[in-house]
Amino acid sequence: MAHNRRRFERILFDAPCDIYVGDNAWSSQVMDISLKGVLVRRPPNWTSRLNDPFEITIHLNDQDTGIVMSVALRHVEDEVLGFQCQYIDLDSAAHLRRLVELNLGDPALLDRELRHLGEQR
Repeated sequence: MAHNRRRFERILFDAPCDIYVGDNAWSSQVMDISLKGVLVRRPPNWTSRLNDPFEITIHLNDQDTGIVMSVALRHVEDEVLGFQCQYIDLDSAAHLRRLVELNLGDPALLDRELRHLGEQR
């Protein structure tokens, strides 16, 4: 039986996002998010490579509020792209923490994930 190495709960989350690398930009849709990364639908005409440095802006309900992450592309599939968070500013981190907290529903799970995140830094 394969050991599941995932330390961060993925939260199903449907929100529009924009992906930027160099002079290229794509609009997409978030499928799930965690404290460590984000999975999005693969946009048409996708041309970038693994480990390229990207920025993702995830638009929250009011469109003025968003989560902005510097990310690295870690896996590409036919329908989805998986990004790992490399940097997140304090405001975005607060929004992401609140989103995870509301969806986990258990403060102990959030505390565990935050400890794991601290161990990786």
